[in-house]
Amino acid sequence: ARQLAEIGCIAIMPLAGLIGSGLGICNPYNLQIILEETKVPVLVDAGVGTASDATIAMELGCEAVLMNSAIAHAQQPVMMAEAMKHAVIAGRLAYLAGRMPRKLYASASSPLDGLIK
Repeated sequence: ARQLAEIGCIAIMPLAGLIGSGLGICNPYNLQIILEETKVPVLVDAGVGTASDATIAMELGCEAVLMNSAIAHAQQPVMMAEAMKHAVIAGRLAYLAGRMPRKLYASASSPLDGLIK
């Protein structure tokens, strides 16, 4: 990805999965590496099968998701297109909001003091 940007590519479009498979983002870790290693926009292509796949791509920091088969082969294509729109918006907002840090242990999120007198 870095080399593509260095030779002048203005965006990178990695395959998130097998073309037309609808399997989803098969390796989000590879996608995360691409996002961290390049300064050009990353647009996910291939593998997207449903709205949650689009949300994941956007939450990871992708600029866009190319969709074809997920909408074209849906039982209700217009409804799937609407779902994808909302998924992309939700994923981008979540990315911009910033995910809470992951922890390997539980911690209370509500205050324990001063609630009951």
